[in-house]
Amino acid sequence: MEPSRARAVLARTPALNCGHLKALLEAAGGEPERALEPRSARALELPPATRAFLGAPDESALAADLAWLRASGARILLCSDAEYPPLLREISGAPATLYVLGSVEALASPQLAMVGSRSPTPGGLATARAFARWFARAGLTVTSGLALGIDAASHEGALAAGGLTVAVCGTGLDRIYPAEHAGLAARIAASGALVSEFPPRTPPQRCHFPRRNRIISGLSLGTLVVEAARKSGSLITARLAGEYGREVFAIPGSIHSPLSRGCHQLIRQGAKLVEEAADVLSEIKFPLAKEQLTMTPGGDAKPAELDKEYEMLLDALGFEPATLDVLVARTHLPGESVASMLLILELEGRVAALPGGRYGRIP
Repeated sequence: MEPSRARAVLARTPALNCGHLKALLEAAGGEPERALEPRSARALELPPATRAFLGAPDESALAADLAWLRASGARILLCSDAEYPPLLREISGAPATLYVLGSVEALASPQLAMVGSRSPTPGGLATARAFARWFARAGLTVTSGLALGIDAASHEGALAAGGLTVAVCGTGLDRIYPAEHAGLAARIAASGALVSEFPPRTPPQRCHFPRRNRIISGLSLGTLVVEAARKSGSLITARLAGEYGREVFAIPGSIHSPLSRGCHQLIRQGAKLVEEAADVLSEIKFPLAKEQLTMTPGGDAKPAELDKEYEMLLDALGFEPATLDVLVARTHLPGESVASMLLILELEGRVAALPGGRYGRIP
Protein backbone atom coordinates (compact mmCIF):
# COMPACT_ATOMS: atom_id res chain seq x y z
CA MET A 1 0.00 0.00 0.00
CA GLU A 2 1.39 3.41 -0.98
CA PRO A 3 2.04 5.37 2.24
CA SER A 4 -0.18 8.41 2.70
CA ARG A 5 1.46 11.82 3.08
CA ALA A 6 -1.43 12.91 5.30
CA ARG A 7 -0.82 10.02 7.68
CA ALA A 8 2.91 10.81 7.73
CA VAL A 9 2.12 14.45 8.61
CA LEU A 10 -0.24 13.43 11.44
CA ALA A 11 2.24 10.88 12.78
CA ARG A 12 5.01 13.49 12.96
CA THR A 13 2.85 16.29 14.39
CA PRO A 14 4.13 17.19 17.89
CA ALA A 15 1.84 17.16 20.97
CA LEU A 16 -0.99 15.53 19.00
CA ASN A 17 -2.87 13.10 21.22
CA CYS A 18 -5.62 10.65 20.38
CA GLY A 19 -8.36 13.07 21.43
CA HIS A 20 -6.98 15.82 19.20
CA LEU A 21 -6.69 13.46 16.25
CA LYS A 22 -10.24 12.15 16.62
CA ALA A 23 -11.57 15.71 16.78
CA LEU A 24 -9.56 16.68 13.68
CA LEU A 25 -10.83 13.68 11.73
CA GLU A 26 -14.41 14.29 12.84
CA ALA A 27 -14.17 17.88 11.58
CA ALA A 28 -12.72 16.53 8.32
CA GLY A 29 -15.39 13.90 7.72
CA GLY A 30 -12.99 11.09 8.67
CA GLU A 31 -10.50 11.80 5.85
CA PRO A 32 -6.86 12.31 6.90
CA GLU A 33 -6.14 14.49 3.85
CA ARG A 34 -8.93 16.92 4.75
CA ALA A 35 -7.77 16.96 8.39
CA LEU A 36 -4.73 18.91 7.20
CA GLU A 37 -6.87 21.72 5.76
CA PRO A 38 -6.79 24.89 7.92
CA ARG A 39 -10.58 24.95 8.29
CA SER A 40 -10.56 21.53 10.02
CA ALA A 41 -8.34 22.77 12.84
CA ARG A 42 -9.74 26.30 13.05
CA ALA A 43 -12.44 25.65 15.66
CA LEU A 44 -10.48 23.10 17.70
CA GLU A 45 -8.47 23.56 20.89
CA LEU A 46 -5.02 22.36 19.84
CA PRO A 47 -1.59 22.85 21.42
CA PRO A 48 0.42 25.65 19.77
CA ALA A 49 3.11 23.23 18.54
CA THR A 50 0.44 21.03 16.94
CA ARG A 51 -1.23 23.95 15.19
CA ALA A 52 2.10 25.35 13.97
CA PHE A 53 3.25 22.05 12.47
CA LEU A 54 -0.09 21.39 10.75
CA GLY A 55 0.14 24.86 9.23
CA ALA A 56 3.72 24.41 8.01
CA PRO A 57 4.91 20.77 8.06
CA ASP A 58 8.61 19.94 7.81
CA GLU A 59 8.68 18.84 4.17
CA SER A 60 12.22 17.46 4.20
CA ALA A 61 11.46 15.27 7.22
CA LEU A 62 8.22 14.09 5.62
CA ALA A 63 10.00 13.21 2.35
CA ALA A 64 12.49 11.10 4.32
CA ASP A 65 9.66 9.48 6.30
CA LEU A 66 7.77 8.53 3.15
CA ALA A 67 10.92 7.12 1.54
CA TRP A 68 11.54 4.95 4.61
CA LEU A 69 7.90 3.80 4.74
CA ARG A 70 8.04 2.72 1.10
CA ALA A 71 11.38 0.94 1.50
CA SER A 72 10.55 -0.84 4.77
CA GLY A 73 6.88 -1.67 4.22
CA ALA A 74 6.02 -0.13 7.61
CA ARG A 75 2.54 1.23 8.18
CA ILE A 76 1.09 4.11 10.15
CA LEU A 77 -2.01 3.39 12.21
CA LEU A 78 -4.25 6.22 13.38
CA CYS A 79 -6.10 5.77 16.66
CA SER A 80 -9.34 5.98 14.68
CA ASP A 81 -8.43 3.02 12.45
CA ALA A 82 -10.25 -0.27 12.95
CA GLU A 83 -6.83 -2.01 13.06
CA TYR A 84 -5.57 0.13 15.94
CA PRO A 85 -5.08 -2.16 18.99
CA PRO A 86 -8.41 -2.10 20.89
CA LEU A 87 -6.90 -2.50 24.37
CA LEU A 88 -4.43 0.32 23.75
CA ARG A 89 -7.24 2.61 22.60
CA GLU A 90 -8.86 2.23 26.04
CA ILE A 91 -6.03 3.82 28.04
CA SER A 92 -5.69 7.47 28.93
CA GLY A 93 -2.95 9.04 26.85
CA ALA A 94 -3.20 6.48 24.05
CA PRO A 95 -0.82 7.48 21.23
CA ALA A 96 -2.52 9.23 18.34
CA THR A 97 -0.52 7.21 15.83
CA LEU A 98 1.65 4.11 15.71
CA TYR A 99 4.36 3.04 13.30
CA VAL A 100 4.16 -0.73 12.76
CA LEU A 101 6.73 -2.94 11.07
CA GLY A 102 5.49 -6.50 10.63
CA SER A 103 2.05 -7.90 11.34
CA VAL A 104 -0.60 -5.32 12.21
CA GLU A 105 -2.91 -8.23 13.10
CA ALA A 106 -0.52 -9.27 15.91
CA LEU A 107 -1.43 -6.07 17.76
CA ALA A 108 -5.04 -7.21 18.13
CA SER A 109 -4.06 -10.63 19.49
CA PRO A 110 -4.27 -11.35 23.26
CA GLN A 111 -0.97 -10.17 24.72
CA LEU A 112 0.98 -10.56 27.94
CA ALA A 113 3.73 -8.08 28.76
CA MET A 114 6.95 -9.55 30.17
CA VAL A 115 9.50 -7.11 31.55
CA GLY A 116 12.43 -7.07 33.94
CA SER A 117 16.04 -6.18 34.61
CA ARG A 118 18.56 -5.28 31.90
CA SER A 119 21.21 -7.09 34.00
CA PRO A 120 19.43 -10.24 35.18
CA THR A 121 20.80 -13.34 36.81
CA PRO A 122 21.28 -16.47 34.68
CA GLY A 123 18.27 -17.94 36.47
CA GLY A 124 16.19 -14.89 35.60
CA LEU A 125 17.08 -15.19 31.92
CA ALA A 126 16.23 -18.89 31.92
CA THR A 127 12.93 -18.22 33.70
CA ALA A 128 11.95 -15.49 31.23
CA ARG A 129 12.71 -17.69 28.22
CA ALA A 130 10.88 -20.67 29.69
CA PHE A 131 7.75 -18.73 30.70
CA ALA A 132 7.62 -16.89 27.35
CA ARG A 133 7.94 -20.18 25.51
CA TRP A 134 5.08 -21.61 27.57
CA PHE A 135 2.83 -18.57 27.01
CA ALA A 136 3.53 -18.61 23.27
CA ARG A 137 2.67 -22.30 23.05
CA ALA A 138 -0.57 -21.58 24.90
CA GLY A 139 -1.49 -18.94 22.29
CA LEU A 140 -0.57 -15.67 24.02
CA THR A 141 1.48 -13.02 22.26
CA VAL A 142 4.49 -12.00 24.38
CA THR A 143 5.02 -8.23 24.40
CA SER A 144 8.14 -6.49 25.67
CA GLY A 145 10.53 -3.62 25.00
CA LEU A 146 13.48 -5.15 23.08
CA ALA A 147 15.86 -4.10 25.88
CA LEU A 148 18.83 -6.10 27.09
CA GLY A 149 18.20 -8.82 29.65
CA ILE A 150 14.68 -10.00 30.49
CA ASP A 151 13.03 -8.23 27.54
CA ALA A 152 15.25 -9.95 24.99
CA ALA A 153 14.94 -13.33 26.73
CA SER A 154 11.14 -13.01 26.65
CA HIS A 155 11.12 -12.25 22.92
CA GLU A 156 13.53 -15.13 22.28
CA GLY A 157 11.44 -17.59 24.27
CA ALA A 158 8.30 -16.75 22.28
CA LEU A 159 10.18 -17.05 18.98
CA ALA A 160 11.67 -20.40 20.03
CA ALA A 161 8.13 -21.72 20.56
CA GLY A 162 7.05 -20.53 17.11
CA GLY A 163 4.71 -17.99 18.71
CA LEU A 164 4.00 -14.30 18.26
CA THR A 165 5.92 -11.54 19.98
CA VAL A 166 5.61 -7.75 19.83
CA ALA A 167 8.46 -5.34 20.59
CA VAL A 168 7.59 -1.76 21.54
CA CYS A 169 10.52 0.55 20.80
CA GLY A 170 11.60 3.83 22.38
CA THR A 171 13.17 5.01 19.10
CA GLY A 172 12.13 5.30 15.49
CA LEU A 173 11.77 1.86 13.92
CA ASP A 174 14.67 2.57 11.57
CA ARG A 175 17.02 2.85 14.58
CA ILE A 176 17.08 -0.36 16.58
CA TYR A 177 18.19 0.12 20.17
CA PRO A 178 20.28 -1.47 21.46
CA ALA A 179 22.10 -1.96 18.16
CA GLU A 180 23.12 -5.52 19.04
CA HIS A 181 19.43 -6.50 18.89
CA ALA A 182 19.13 -5.72 15.18
CA GLY A 183 18.98 -9.44 14.34
CA LEU A 184 16.41 -10.10 17.07
CA ALA A 185 14.32 -7.17 15.82
CA ALA A 186 14.34 -8.58 12.29
CA ARG A 187 13.12 -11.96 13.59
CA ILE A 188 10.36 -10.27 15.58
CA ALA A 189 9.20 -8.25 12.57
CA ALA A 190 9.10 -11.44 10.48
CA SER A 191 6.78 -13.28 12.88
CA GLY A 192 5.21 -10.53 14.96
CA ALA A 193 5.57 -6.76 15.03
CA LEU A 194 7.82 -3.87 15.94
CA VAL A 195 5.86 -0.85 17.20
CA SER A 196 6.73 2.75 18.00
CA GLU A 197 4.98 6.07 18.36
CA PHE A 198 8.23 7.85 17.47
CA PRO A 199 8.93 8.94 13.87
CA PRO A 200 11.84 7.53 11.87
CA ARG A 201 15.31 8.77 12.85
CA THR A 202 14.25 9.39 16.47
CA PRO A 203 17.28 8.47 18.63
CA PRO A 204 17.11 6.80 22.05
CA GLN A 205 16.41 9.33 24.79
CA ARG A 206 15.78 8.63 28.47
CA CYS A 207 12.40 10.38 28.42
CA HIS A 208 11.14 8.11 25.64
CA PHE A 209 11.25 4.86 27.60
CA PRO A 210 8.51 5.64 30.16
CA ARG A 211 6.33 6.56 27.18
CA ARG A 212 7.22 3.26 25.56
CA ASN A 213 6.32 1.46 28.81
CA ARG A 214 2.75 2.80 28.78
CA ILE A 215 2.27 1.25 25.33
CA ILE A 216 3.66 -2.12 26.51
CA SER A 217 1.21 -2.26 29.41
CA GLY A 218 -1.61 -0.73 27.38
CA LEU A 219 -1.41 -3.41 24.69
CA SER A 220 -1.54 -6.24 27.20
CA LEU A 221 -4.04 -8.10 29.33
CA GLY A 222 -1.47 -8.14 32.12
CA THR A 223 2.18 -7.48 32.93
CA LEU A 224 4.58 -10.07 34.39
CA VAL A 225 7.75 -8.79 36.08
CA VAL A 226 10.45 -11.47 36.16
CA GLU A 227 13.37 -9.76 37.95
CA ALA A 228 13.58 -6.10 38.96
CA ALA A 229 15.41 -3.87 41.40
CA ARG A 230 13.44 -1.44 43.53
CA LYS A 231 14.06 1.47 41.14
CA SER A 232 13.66 -0.51 37.93
CA GLY A 233 11.84 0.93 34.93
CA SER A 234 9.89 -2.33 34.89
CA LEU A 235 8.01 -1.11 37.95
CA ILE A 236 6.75 1.83 35.87
CA THR A 237 5.28 -0.60 33.37
CA ALA A 238 3.68 -2.57 36.20
CA ARG A 239 2.29 0.57 37.85
CA LEU A 240 0.77 1.73 34.59
CA ALA A 241 -0.78 -1.71 34.04
CA GLY A 242 -2.48 -1.40 37.43
CA GLU A 243 -3.72 2.10 36.60
CA TYR A 244 -5.21 0.78 33.36
CA GLY A 245 -7.10 -1.94 35.24
CA ARG A 246 -4.87 -4.72 33.90
CA GLU A 247 -3.43 -7.59 35.94
CA VAL A 248 0.03 -7.28 37.48
CA PHE A 249 2.16 -10.36 38.21
CA ALA A 250 5.58 -10.84 39.77
CA ILE A 251 7.90 -13.82 40.20
CA PRO A 252 9.44 -13.88 43.70
CA GLY A 253 13.10 -14.60 44.35
CA SER A 254 15.71 -14.73 47.04
CA ILE A 255 15.45 -12.23 49.89
CA HIS A 256 19.20 -11.67 49.44
CA SER A 257 18.99 -10.71 45.76
CA PRO A 258 18.63 -7.00 44.83
CA LEU A 259 16.85 -8.15 41.67
CA SER A 260 14.07 -9.72 43.75
CA ARG A 261 13.25 -6.59 45.72
CA GLY A 262 11.23 -4.91 42.99
CA CYS A 263 9.12 -8.04 42.54
CA HIS A 264 8.62 -8.40 46.29
CA GLN A 265 7.57 -4.76 46.48
CA LEU A 266 4.97 -5.35 43.78
CA ILE A 267 3.64 -8.41 45.60
CA ARG A 268 3.30 -6.41 48.82
CA GLN A 269 1.34 -3.84 46.82
CA GLY A 270 -1.09 -6.44 45.50
CA ALA A 271 0.56 -8.01 42.45
CA LYS A 272 -0.19 -11.70 41.96
CA LEU A 273 2.64 -13.99 43.04
CA VAL A 274 3.60 -16.32 40.17
CA GLU A 275 5.27 -19.70 40.58
CA GLU A 276 4.20 -21.27 37.29
CA ALA A 277 2.81 -20.02 34.00
CA ALA A 278 -0.67 -21.43 34.67
CA ASP A 279 -0.96 -18.93 37.57
CA VAL A 280 -1.00 -16.11 35.01
CA LEU A 281 -3.42 -17.73 32.58
CA SER A 282 -5.96 -18.49 35.29
CA GLU A 283 -5.98 -14.86 36.45
CA ILE A 284 -6.45 -13.36 32.98
CA LYS A 285 -9.11 -15.98 32.19
CA PHE A 286 -7.17 -17.16 29.13
CA PRO A 287 -8.62 -20.42 27.76
CA LEU A 288 -6.23 -23.35 27.97
CA ALA A 289 -6.61 -26.86 26.63
CA LYS A 290 -6.37 -29.65 29.23
CA GLU A 291 -3.22 -31.09 27.69
CA GLN A 292 -1.51 -27.70 27.98
CA LEU A 293 -2.07 -27.63 31.73
CA THR A 294 0.58 -30.34 32.06
CA MET A 295 3.21 -28.41 30.13
CA THR A 296 6.05 -27.10 32.28
CA PRO A 297 7.61 -23.71 31.53
CA GLY A 298 10.92 -25.40 30.78
CA GLY A 299 9.45 -27.47 27.96
CA ASP A 300 9.07 -31.22 27.59
CA ALA A 301 12.73 -32.29 27.63
CA LYS A 302 13.89 -34.00 30.83
CA PRO A 303 17.44 -33.06 31.86
CA ALA A 304 19.99 -35.86 31.91
CA GLU A 305 20.76 -37.40 35.28
CA LEU A 306 23.99 -36.35 36.98
CA ASP A 307 26.56 -38.27 38.99
CA LYS A 308 26.19 -38.04 42.77
CA GLU A 309 29.04 -35.53 43.21
CA TYR A 310 27.57 -33.21 40.57
CA GLU A 311 24.16 -33.38 42.26
CA MET A 312 25.84 -32.58 45.56
CA LEU A 313 27.58 -29.56 44.00
CA LEU A 314 24.32 -28.24 42.54
CA ASP A 315 22.59 -28.74 45.88
CA ALA A 316 25.40 -26.80 47.55
CA LEU A 317 25.04 -24.01 45.01
CA GLY A 318 21.27 -23.85 45.49
CA PHE A 319 19.77 -20.79 43.80
CA GLU A 320 22.10 -18.20 45.35
CA PRO A 321 25.30 -17.24 43.50
CA ALA A 322 28.41 -18.49 45.29
CA THR A 323 32.18 -18.41 44.83
CA LEU A 324 34.44 -21.39 44.28
CA ASP A 325 35.78 -21.12 47.85
CA VAL A 326 32.27 -21.20 49.30
CA LEU A 327 31.39 -24.30 47.26
CA VAL A 328 34.58 -26.05 48.34
CA ALA A 329 33.69 -25.36 51.97
CA ARG A 330 30.13 -26.61 51.52
CA THR A 331 30.97 -29.79 49.63
CA HIS A 332 34.38 -30.64 51.22
CA LEU A 333 35.59 -31.53 47.71
CA PRO A 334 39.06 -30.52 46.42
CA GLY A 335 39.16 -27.08 44.79
CA GLU A 336 40.49 -28.51 41.51
CA SER A 337 37.59 -30.95 41.34
CA VAL A 338 34.99 -28.28 42.04
CA ALA A 339 36.49 -25.98 39.37
CA SER A 340 36.46 -28.80 36.81
CA MET A 341 32.88 -29.80 37.67
CA LEU A 342 31.69 -26.19 37.43
CA LEU A 343 33.21 -25.92 33.96
CA ILE A 344 31.36 -29.06 32.82
CA LEU A 345 28.09 -27.84 34.37
CA GLU A 346 28.58 -24.50 32.62
CA LEU A 347 29.09 -26.23 29.26
CA GLU A 348 25.90 -28.22 29.89
CA GLY A 349 23.96 -25.02 30.57
CA ARG A 350 23.26 -25.82 34.23
CA VAL A 351 25.32 -23.03 35.80
CA ALA A 352 26.66 -19.68 34.61
CA ALA A 353 29.80 -17.78 35.55
CA LEU A 354 29.02 -14.39 37.10
CA PRO A 355 31.11 -11.30 37.84
CA GLY A 356 33.24 -11.48 40.97
CA GLY A 357 34.20 -15.13 40.51
CA ARG A 358 30.72 -16.35 41.45
CA TYR A 359 28.59 -19.04 39.88
CA GLY A 360 24.81 -19.08 39.56
CA ARG A 361 22.52 -22.02 38.98
CA ILE A 362 20.24 -21.99 35.93
CA PRO A 363 16.80 -23.55 36.59
